[in-house]
Amino acid sequence: MTEPLTVGAAATLLGVTTRALHHWDAIGLVRPSERSPAGYRRYTAPDLARARRVLVYRELGVPLDEIPALLAAPAAEALTTLRAQRDELHARIRRLGQMADAVDRLIEARDSGTLLPADEQVAIFGEHWQPSWVDQARATWGDTAQWAESAERAAARSPEQWRRITADTESLHVDLAAACRMGVRAGSERANALAERHRASLAVYFDCTHAMHVCLARRYVEDPGYAAYYNGIEPGLAAWLRDIIDALARAEGIDPDTASWHSPPHT
Repeated sequence: MTEPLTVGAAATLLGVTTRALHHWDAIGLVRPSERSPAGYRRYTAPDLARARRVLVYRELGVPLDEIPALLAAPAAEALTTLRAQRDELHARIRRLGQMADAVDRLIEARDSGTLLPADEQVAIFGEHWQPSWVDQARATWGDTAQWAESAERAAARSPEQWRRITADTESLHVDLAAACRMGVRAGSERANALAERHRASLAVYFDCTHAMHVCLARRYVEDPGYAAYYNGIEPGLAAWLRDIIDALARAEGIDPDTASWHSPPHT
C-alpha cells in the first residue's frame, strides 16, 4: 500500500465496519494520521498495521480499553498480559465445556425423564419399579411445562440424591398405609398433613398446585397401573389417597369436581 486509505476502504481491508473505525478513533485506539484536502480521515500503512494488532488482541478477548497499554508495553509486560489472557481463555474453555455437558444432560433428561440407567433405577427406586413407567410418563406429560421442569431438576441430580428422594417417598408410603389402615378420616388434621406431604413429594419434580394434585389423584383410582401401585402398598390406598387429596384441595379453595391441570392455584 502506497496511498493512504479512506475510512471505507480501510474498513473493507481490515474486515471491520466504518462505525468500528470511528469508535476506535474516538477513544484514541487507532487514529488516522492524515486527512484529505477536504478534511476526510485517511489511514496510512502504520495506522493499518496498528489496527491489525488491535484486531489480533480483540480476537483474543482482550477488552478494548486494555489494548492501548498492551500495544505500548515493553515485550516482557506484553508477554505477562498475554499469558494472563491465555489462562483466562483456558478457564473460559473449561466453563464452556461444563456448560455444554450440562446442556447435554438436560437434553438427555428431557428425552428420558431421568439420567439413571434402567438397572440403577430399579436398584434405587425398588423392585416394584418399572423403567417403562418413565416412557409412559413422557408419552402423557412430555409436552407440558411440568415435564420440562422435572427434567431440568433431574439433570442436576446424583444417584445419592435420588436415593434420598426414594427414602423420603418410602417413608411417606409407610405413613399413608398406616393411616389408611386405621381409617383416618379425609379432611382431618392428620389426613391433611399427609396429603400435603404427598404433594410436597411431587414438588420434588415440579411445582405441583392443589388442582394438579387433584388431577393426579383421579388417575390413582382410574388408571389401572396407578391403582395397582398404590393398592399394592395397602389395599384401598388409591381411593383413600384420592379422598384426602380432594379434602385438602377443598380446604384450599379448590373444587375437586371442576379442578383441571391448568386451574389457578386458588379459586
